[in-house]
Amino acid sequence: MEKQKTNGRTKKGTGAYSNITVKKETATRFRNYSKKFNKSHSEVLDGMMQYFKENNLDPFGEGAKIILDSIKKLERQMMKKFDRLIAIIKNMEKTSIRPTYEMMLILYEAYVRDGKKPKPKPSQLQEERMDFLEPRNTVPKAEYDRILQEFKEYKKHCNEILQNVEKVEPMMGKPYLKINMGIGDFESLKHQLR
Repeated sequence: MEKQKTNGRTKKGTGAYSNITVKKETATRFRNYSKKFNKSHSEVLDGMMQYFKENNLDPFGEGAKIILDSIKKLERQMMKKFDRLIAIIKNMEKTSIRPTYEMMLILYEAYVRDGKKPKPKPSQLQEERMDFLEPRNTVPKAEYDRILQEFKEYKKHCNEILQNVEKVEPMMGKPYLKINMGIGDFESLKHQLR
């Protein structure tokens, strides 16, 4: 290892120093950049030059621009591949993972229901019969008489219509029924049946 004498003292591992004149802004940028590596300015500068030499890079020539362009192109290609992977994963989630999960959930819920074995409930028919037999579902006598009277009138009206029906047998075609009724009576019947 080299030794350097400064003010009567020697430092180990140091070589001779030389001054380089750079702009103040450049020196400030370089000092801030060197702090990231926790190394001396000489070591950082030496590492940078070694990197350029090993990779055959020219920071001012076309080579640097070509490398930057190729890195950007590679980045775009990688982003496209990531987008494709995301689309494939989303498709798998829709077509296979989620349906499988939902089927398993349905099976599990059915298993839990069967495992509990709830109490048997009386059937709906039995409940309706019990409701029918209860006295609260009876109709008052006046209401019953009114409904019976309406039914008799409806039956009488239907018989009147049936008496006005006659069979027609045409020369060609199937026989059909004809109702002898005025248009006003027909419209009135339609109105009543609505």
